[in-house]
Amino acid sequence: MHVFVTGATGFVGKPLVAALLARGDRVSAMSRSAARAAVALGAHAALVIVEGDLEQPGAWSAALAGADVVVHLAGEPVAGKRWDARQKQVIRDSRVEATRALVEAIAALPATAVGGRPRVLVSASGTDYYPAVVDAFDADDDVIETTPPGEEFLARVCRDWETEATAAEAAGLRVARLRIGAVLARGGGALDKILPSFKLFAGGSVGTGKQWFSWVHRDDVLAVLLAATTDARFSGAFNVVAPGVTRYREFAKVLGARLHRPSFFRLPGFVLKLAVGEFATAILDGRKVVPRALEALGFTFKFPELDAALAQCL
Repeated sequence: MHVFVTGATGFVGKPLVAALLARGDRVSAMSRSAARAAVALGAHAALVIVEGDLEQPGAWSAALAGADVVVHLAGEPVAGKRWDARQKQVIRDSRVEATRALVEAIAALPATAVGGRPRVLVSASGTDYYPAVVDAFDADDDVIETTPPGEEFLARVCRDWETEATAAEAAGLRVARLRIGAVLARGGGALDKILPSFKLFAGGSVGTGKQWFSWVHRDDVLAVLLAATTDARFSGAFNVVAPGVTRYREFAKVLGARLHRPSFFRLPGFVLKLAVGEFATAILDGRKVVPRALEALGFTFKFPELDAALAQCL
């Protein structure tokens, strides 16, 4: 199978490319810098690096021809910079406008069996799709795939992002929208932001600590991505989170125990807001997201519970 991957050098994209190659697939890996991608991904007979920016017209669109599946992971990191008006626009455009351009490029290809249009689009999204505070139901209720979207900034971004991805169905593609939680693994992701304070013996909760923390181990994200490329049942929205959803204070307690560090410190919400601005709401407001659709398919998580996941990460 030929798989076209955007965001191929990212925290999830890089190991996904390796897993696809190990599975025996051919991979076209898209990156804004071919030179950096070559260093990050290495050389492989079945790997082609495609240089391009989804938000800009280019030869990358022609490289889609002949691919069976597109896995779309590209997007500006939401925690990379302080959210001013410009950065929020960058975050939105890197997801919404880029996905629109990708889908339009796919639809422009001939719908032929050989050298034509891909048949599947697996597109990343996030659990920020859901409302953090909803008057219509209790905060302790499970958030499942049919829960309506929120109105916060990231919720609107995820909603519009998925709308653009779903447009590929009109071109005959099966579309899987993966609402991914906080990804845990070594060398990046959520832990990269959280670990420093624990290593300095100052770890603990943020805000009240009562907010739900929907997490998932990266190995399980990769397993879902691989399955979605081949399994026709992966159509529509899927919450890619571990079944063992926990409150942030419990997450901090388990992490502290694994690191043999205290976890009783608490960063007040107002201090976090002063430090990172509006992005603080994404940390302070939780959602009890559960993987209802994945469980319905019989998907088996390698790391369903937090302690075992952190043990592997650390």
